[in-house]
Amino acid sequence: MRYFYAALGFALFLVALGFALKNAEPITLHYYLGFAWQAPLSLTLLIAFCAGVLAGLIAGLSLLVAQRRRLIGLQRELDTLQTRQE
Repeated sequence: MRYFYAALGFALFLVALGFALKNAEPITLHYYLGFAWQAPLSLTLLIAFCAGVLAGLIAGLSLLVAQRRRLIGLQRELDTLQTRQE
């Protein structure tokens, strides 16, 4: 199974490399106040993808912290109930 995942990862890498090579033309991103940035399309898409992943992780982090706090509170309640029974 390990070799299958390695082969799949290599194939995905080749597809991504082919995409990057085919989309190497520079594009211009225009921002406010006349600021413009030129970069290859594949780099721009990679940056946008990474920014989306980061935003998703940050959004999920708040849920994780809330669940952790609830778990700690329930663990304390369980400990309190166990000490009362003894």
